Amino acid sequence: MTEPTLRRLLAVTLFSLLSACGGGGDSKTSSTQNQDVPVVPPATTPPASQAATTFTRQQASRFLGRATFGPDMPAIDALAASDSNAWFRAQFSKPQTLHRKSIDAMLAAQAAGGQTVGFTAVYESFWQQGIRSEDQLRQRIAFALSEIFVISMQNESVRPQVRGVASYYDMLGERAFGNFRDLLEGVALHPMMGLYLSHLRNQKESATRTPDENFAREVMQLFSIGLYQLNADGSLKLSGGKPIETYTHDDVAGLAKVFTGWSWAGPDQSAARFYGGTADPDRDWKPMQNYAAFHSSGDKRFLGQSISGASSGQADLKLALDTLFNHPNAGPFFGRQLIQRLVSSNPSPAYVGRVAAAFANNGSGVRGDMQAVIRAALLDPEALSASGTSLRTGKLREPLLRLAGWMRAFDAKPADGRYRIYYLDDPLSGLGQSPLNPSSVFSFFRPAYTPPNSALVSAGLVAPELQITAEPSVTGYLNFMQEAINSGVGERREVKPDYTREMALAADTGALLDRIDLLLMHGSMPARLRGQILTAVNGVSIPAATASNAAQVATAQANRVKLAIFLTMASPAYLVQK
Repeated sequence: MTEPTLRRLLAVTLFSLLSACGGGGDSKTSSTQNQDVPVVPPATTPPASQAATTFTRQQASRFLGRATFGPDMPAIDALAASDSNAWFRAQFSKPQTLHRKSIDAMLAAQAAGGQTVGFTAVYESFWQQGIRSEDQLRQRIAFALSEIFVISMQNESVRPQVRGVASYYDMLGERAFGNFRDLLEGVALHPMMGLYLSHLRNQKESATRTPDENFAREVMQLFSIGLYQLNADGSLKLSGGKPIETYTHDDVAGLAKVFTGWSWAGPDQSAARFYGGTADPDRDWKPMQNYAAFHSSGDKRFLGQSISGASSGQADLKLALDTLFNHPNAGPFFGRQLIQRLVSSNPSPAYVGRVAAAFANNGSGVRGDMQAVIRAALLDPEALSASGTSLRTGKLREPLLRLAGWMRAFDAKPADGRYRIYYLDDPLSGLGQSPLNPSSVFSFFRPAYTPPNSALVSAGLVAPELQITAEPSVTGYLNFMQEAINSGVGERREVKPDYTREMALAADTGALLDRIDLLLMHGSMPARLRGQILTAVNGVSIPAATASNAAQVATAQANRVKLAIFLTMASPAYLVQK
């Protein structure tokens, strides 16, 4: 089977599952009588003063599947006994778990004669914090932001900078709960972004040189305002039936001059430090500084702004970032991407509009309040609507999140506390995806990707995650998870799940599947799938216990549990997060 054919088949499956969630993309709901619908505040309630949303256990699991790296039973029960306001207050106030701190500890051990620290330390820290940390919302949002504000360890200049990459991810987490304007500045001035998009050591124009335009282009196209002008609900503005471009090459060239003179941090502005010959020991994570001698003194024109040559590099940067932050596209452009990463590939214009409104005003007159935007994306009526209403929600679960969800659901952990989970990039032997290691600045997949010649194209829908889905990756995922569920993951399969509670239910397959359904599918398993899995699991017989066959009984119980989990995670109904 060819990859395009497989993608089309997967797209048909995805389309049917999304359609099962509802047919329309408008903001009208069908009757919700007799459906399990959470208590949702009115859409007009300002996010800053939003009334509390309460959850059943199934709804709590669904919410946590989006807002964290996956639910476990204590988290489900705690949220079901509380409400959204209390949960967000707790998550917003939890201390940040720092990845650079973890890397520094590894480097200290290396200095004392321990194991050499390489780029795989970033993966180890990612899984350690993502699975075990208490600041789950921050870690999940940081991952979503890393797929929008992309750097990649596939870049040869970035890959060796282990502390730098960890600190970039920390910066995303730190500013995830602050203001979008500060997040944008953190991205622009981080040396890892400077290396990745080549504006570190970018020099002013001369008779033989023009400033590097790479970051200037991407900060507009990918990080802030996009290619085309948008209405407040994220729909395209049209002129003569065609989209209106947001910027021109002249804007790129003008903005590129702003990003000249920026290079490594340090106590002076010497040429040696600018070029990197004189290195501050912490330059890999400190924000870049501007070197006046290398900053353009020419006039800079971009997006309707004009800067005279007399301005400083810092002042130029401030005006540039303020202009992008205050652009009318910023709210709907970022809001749609955040929704796609957390909730749904195809949010309705009304949904995007409500999140963009929270970006524009948090209810207290503040623009860019990330906490308000996150709340709006996760608590929107469209996000919380029951899967049987006409509000279409859903997205294909990306492979990393499937693995993370399984690890959290079944408390997978290594005996020594180190999550040595490396080399997941190969689609046949791994998952086709490793954190902070996408193939390009466009991330692992593009937000507007649709498989060619598929039912999704005809329906006007997108499925970003299908861009990394093909025959090798489907086969690889099933093989990978079969081994993981059976034996664990990581180096020497050291990260092992704990199925103690599931094995206690092995004789009661209905109760066993109820638990797995709640943990992995928020209680939404279709009746037909449930019947198929029950039949398969009941086909694994458990011998009657005797004084001498305890091991055989335990093996049979474990086999029932593992089969039930694998068949659930292999099903299309699980692969589409609804």
